[in-house]
Amino acid sequence: MNQESNSSDQPGGQDPLLLLKTLQLLWTKKEMKKQLKEEIRRGFAGLEDPLAGLLDILEDSSDWKGKGHSLGYYITSELQLWIKEHPAVQQSGMKLKKLQARVFRILAQCPTNLHDPLISIYQLHTADRNYLLGHVSHLYHKGDYKEAAILSIKLKLQPDQDVEKMCTPLLLQDKTNLVEAYVGEYPELQCKLLQILDTWCEPSFNIKDISRQYQGLSKYKPDKFNHKMLSKLVFRLLERFNLDPALCPNVINQRHLRTLNYLFYKRFVEKSMTQENWTDHVQNTVGENQWLQGHLIQLLISYSDMSTAARWAQRCNLPKEMLPYGVADELQKLKIQERVEEAEKAENYEEGKKKDYYQLPIPRANIHFLQTWGEMLQCWEKVLQPGQVVGIDMEWRPSFGIVGKPRVSLLQIAVGEEVFLLDLPQLLEQAEREDEKEKLSHYIQRLYSDPAITKLGYGMSGDLNSLAATCSALKDMDKQAQGVVDLLTVDKQLQKSSIDWKKGGRKVDVLAPEPSCEDRAFRQPERGLSLLVQHVLGKPLDKTEQLSNWEKRPLREEQILYAASDAYCLLEVYGKLCKDPASFGLSSNLTESLVGKPSIKPRAKKQLNKQEVPSSSGQQCKGFDKEASYPPDPISPKEFSVVCDNMLQGLGRYLRCLGVDVRILENEDDHRKAAEIARQEGRVILTSGLPYQTLQSQVGEGRCFSVNCSEKAKEQALQVLKHFNVQVTLADIFSRCQF
Repeated sequence: MNQESNSSDQPGGQDPLLLLKTLQLLWTKKEMKKQLKEEIRRGFAGLEDPLAGLLDILEDSSDWKGKGHSLGYYITSELQLWIKEHPAVQQSGMKLKKLQARVFRILAQCPTNLHDPLISIYQLHTADRNYLLGHVSHLYHKGDYKEAAILSIKLKLQPDQDVEKMCTPLLLQDKTNLVEAYVGEYPELQCKLLQILDTWCEPSFNIKDISRQYQGLSKYKPDKFNHKMLSKLVFRLLERFNLDPALCPNVINQRHLRTLNYLFYKRFVEKSMTQENWTDHVQNTVGENQWLQGHLIQLLISYSDMSTAARWAQRCNLPKEMLPYGVADELQKLKIQERVEEAEKAENYEEGKKKDYYQLPIPRANIHFLQTWGEMLQCWEKVLQPGQVVGIDMEWRPSFGIVGKPRVSLLQIAVGEEVFLLDLPQLLEQAEREDEKEKLSHYIQRLYSDPAITKLGYGMSGDLNSLAATCSALKDMDKQAQGVVDLLTVDKQLQKSSIDWKKGGRKVDVLAPEPSCEDRAFRQPERGLSLLVQHVLGKPLDKTEQLSNWEKRPLREEQILYAASDAYCLLEVYGKLCKDPASFGLSSNLTESLVGKPSIKPRAKKQLNKQEVPSSSGQQCKGFDKEASYPPDPISPKEFSVVCDNMLQGLGRYLRCLGVDVRILENEDDHRKAAEIARQEGRVILTSGLPYQTLQSQVGEGRCFSVNCSEKAKEQALQVLKHFNVQVTLADIFSRCQF
């Protein structure tokens, strides 16, 4: 087809198409690769115009249109290297423009691996920008949206294009990775993209209004455009590009509305949050947003009563036209009555707490709230003494699913007969003002790295991670820490050694009917540090302030007492265990065996490292000893992390209700994604049927379990829990957010 053009373009040199035939013959013989390279270089040297000759070859050959390394790609790559050695062959002026026009026709069809060498050889970055934009626009209007976007990225044309126009068809085809690459180097485009996605999250938005503009769009995936999936995409992009969430008010409103629903569940269904803490979080969630305030009033009418809704309407200062019928009238009638009832409740509640929960044995005057450097010096003078035993705890504001790591709001240090509460945000702000950023971190580093000071904590690894997120100078503190005693380790030893220990967390029949509203009104079983304190000291901790807003100042008296108790109880627990470890089933050299590095909270582990054995129902889990007749050590749901294949989504949701850490593959995900997640996050794979054989070979021993997919989710869950000896208590049920 190109004989005429060859004779005109190459008047005094070798015919490019004859060279192509020679190269095609050598390409079919793998052992001739060295000779092929030499022939390519000799051929280019014999062409009158090597750049035009390459285009003749590519236009006449079709092998480069497939995926992978083709002869066309090999020739192009070799020419790119050859030109570096022979720069004189480069073209310019009108001759280069003609070559650039020809190469665009090839770029529109060729695989992406040819883009970079062709762009380099024909100097497309130097071409007229309007000329390049015109060619990309032509591809776009032909419906080649993916190709238009890829070329735009390669030629860096994005600043001169309409981001909504370029990205919308790609999003409709679920090509989010390409969209991210398109805006990746341009913060302004990132903001525009997120604002576009946010408008798609408006309740009135209909994706059909957009998709009608792209009739005949191939691989269109409308199921990707429900509000939930769009919201996930927006939050992922906000985090990836580190952008201000205020760019996306619709998505943020929907996230806050889900938080509001969760708070109502915790307060009115599970009944595990105090009125004061719940009120604090609701206020912070709705803020001054009238849309959220309106939803709050409707939820209060549904979950509570008209009088409560009326009080919140007054607090939010909502206009009368926004109030549901009867709310405004109810407010005046119940105002005085509610105040009296709340006072009586508070009095009865305080009396009950003193009788049922651990009480601080030190005077209130021995609890010091520190906000200045001068106040802090008295703390460090007492704490940084050789031989001291120090109880350490930290508090931060609950995130309720908001992106980012928690930042410590309060650092509690108990020593001797005193507790020091360090207001970290205030102290760090003061250090910033006085240009002494390292002052606070210096003292904390001295405390944790001094082996002569015994530091007590519970789950210290998590605390140290949050401390590092709060102050970057402390990011390696977990590696430097010496002389630490993590009572979480003691907790696990006690669970193994004491039969009575199990009584603290009642076992639950996971297939039994859901508890009634009356059952939920009873106090949840103790767990974690509270259960350890109950076992050692006789009474549990009062955890009602755990979900407080620890960033708000001033702290309430209840918060101060709670924070002091959490740190001081560590001293009492440790003292009693050291005094008589044998009575708790612990070794006599308790102190020597525990002092060391902070423990890392385990996931499902030791019981998953033996050889394979089929279960009674035909399930398999690679890793258990065939001759073993005893079950693995019991673990709690919060220690068990799984990834469910997409045919087991019902099982995944059921396990999540029981407190298990679950990730579930989407319908369109490949089964192999489960192995990738399992390796990265240390999860056990739950799958069924043929995928089991593939997946179990891609993960370590004991990390893949096959479930009978013909059974219901409840029966499947029971098999999984029994196989891995996961002990579910009443406290575990709905302990994880279900949204």
